[in-house]
Amino acid sequence: MPFCDLKGAGMSDITDFESSFTRQRPSPSDARIHPVDRHVGQQIRILRIQANLSQNELGKGVGVSFQQMQKYESGKNRVSASMLYEIGSCLHVPVARFFEGLPEPGSGVPHQEAAEIDERIAYLSTADGRRLIEGILRLSPRIRNRVLSIVGILAEEQEQAGEQTAEA
Repeated sequence: MPFCDLKGAGMSDITDFESSFTRQRPSPSDARIHPVDRHVGQQIRILRIQANLSQNELGKGVGVSFQQMQKYESGKNRVSASMLYEIGSCLHVPVARFFEGLPEPGSGVPHQEAAEIDERIAYLSTADGRRLIEGILRLSPRIRNRVLSIVGILAEEQEQAGEQTAEA
């Protein structure tokens, strides 16, 4: 099987954003996903989006279905070393890139802390995240601080009301 066969896949607009960045209670099966598998999956997703590829296009490039790519990205299916190599080849990144941001074994940093950081980075790679950052960067520092204050107040009110974060 050739590495990264993207012939006929075509570059897509980033339109296939799943709602995986919402904060919801994990299902029992999600609780069994190893944090490293979740991290690797999120890295695949971030890099795929940055490469402007859909799950279907990347899947075709490495010889798997888009459903399999969804499972890899969610961490529900572990990615084999050979598949990670193919995905890295297709996305033009070294395999080590998928593990960046993980705490070193024995460092004492909990996997949960790394997962929370990953969630923030993953959000920034979405269309909404990029739009938000681009808009914020166009504001003066004084207005940025006001926006941050408003966002902080709204987040506190939502937490006090016990509302879950949901994607619109």
